[in-house]
Amino acid sequence: MRRFVVFLGALLITLAAWAHPYHASIMEAKLNSKTQQLEIALKVFTDDLETGLSQGAARPLRLLETPAAQLTPVISNYLRRSITVGTKPGEALPLNYLGMEREKDAHWIYFSVKLNKRTQAINLSHRLLMEQFSDQMNIVNLEANGKKQSALFRSGNETQRISL
Repeated sequence: MRRFVVFLGALLITLAAWAHPYHASIMEAKLNSKTQQLEIALKVFTDDLETGLSQGAARPLRLLETPAAQLTPVISNYLRRSITVGTKPGEALPLNYLGMEREKDAHWIYFSVKLNKRTQAINLSHRLLMEQFSDQMNIVNLEANGKKQSALFRSGNETQRISL
């Protein structure tokens, strides 16, 4: 299953770079066992992210035209509404937004989540852009305690318990 999800993710990203006919994000998460912190990099197509960030705004937000000081709270709040990590159902640990960088037609968003204790699993809710795009897929690749695994989040399957 893991190989299929990784293959699917690679295929989708390749196709997206060519035509962008679908909506997807890729999250790379790694558990730092020394600090008990999830270190996360999230890749999102720029135009899709702008659509999500602009929802409810007086005017469309453009990442390349908006000063970083104005973007930081907007992106931080959007992440907190779209992605939750907890060690038990219903828990939402604080997300620490670290920054963002552009890569061609996408942006990498960096953030971390401090786990409050050693845990065997996390509850991850990943609803990024699902309100904007009915076909949105959010792929998560997680590395923890020497093992790698992948998960696919779609509408109707926004929350999963993932072993560490």
